[in-house]
Amino acid sequence: MLFVTTTVAARIERAEAGTARDFGLRARAAGADVLIEPIGGTVAVFGGPGEPFNKIAGLGFAAPLDEADLVRLEAQYDARGGEIRVEQATLADTAVAALLTRRGYELIGYENVLGVQLDAATVAAFTEHVARSAAEGIEVSRAAADEMPAWIDTITDGVMHADTFDGPARTESFEADTIRRVFASIGEAKDCAFYMGRRDGEIAGAGSLRMTGGLAQLSGAATLPPHRRRGVQSALLRARLVDAAALGCDLAVVTTEPASKSQENVQRAGFSLLYARAVLRRPARPV
Repeated sequence: MLFVTTTVAARIERAEAGTARDFGLRARAAGADVLIEPIGGTVAVFGGPGEPFNKIAGLGFAAPLDEADLVRLEAQYDARGGEIRVEQATLADTAVAALLTRRGYELIGYENVLGVQLDAATVAAFTEHVARSAAEGIEVSRAAADEMPAWIDTITDGVMHADTFDGPARTESFEADTIRRVFASIGEAKDCAFYMGRRDGEIAGAGSLRMTGGLAQLSGAATLPPHRRRGVQSALLRARLVDAAALGCDLAVVTTEPASKSQENVQRAGFSLLYARAVLRRPARPV
């Protein structure tokens, strides 16, 4: 079982904040008015209502959160009519959550962060599983450039037909056009890899992988409804981790909704629950 310290959690939260920042930078480069503002040793990102990268992650690790800085940031959000979403790790400085709740941020839910060490034995087991899946008709490969439209369609379709599960309600949902546009923007990201899963030759699922500083972040995974419960996600998960290990990653992480099918899948693959994030929201206030 993987045991996580505050130092390791800080590494993961830096990567999470970096993902939001990179999405925001790509949207800004495409002409969108995106707020990207340093705060408390991390970064706040807001690109308008309904954007998946709207968040502040990583507070309470690298530096104290100064209330005056938070007041200035809130004013910028209010001027844009934007709510603030904070994803606060349970291993962070508790003074941050105390300050946020004192200022009216409300708890709306939780996320779970799970991880697995990519040691030799684990990677060997993943490699064997991928080979066995291929023999059973489930093949995973990197998406070629001309396959990216199909990759985006697969992710969008899978996400829009999400599994139901016996757990808390999701804290956010997105329109299909938003999902399609956001994932289309990352097609040329150098730190990301994209995968297609096929079952008996037919596109069945897709997934992505972001690698930064030896950390593999699993994201953007979905299986098309007709192919669920057939081992497609299991093969996609392990194939991405085998590649990540080969490219020098020593730790893989994924964020899931509590009690979701995604959490069940990764725990079956050997992932451990590392910590949770409390999701806090501050609605926009009149200027």
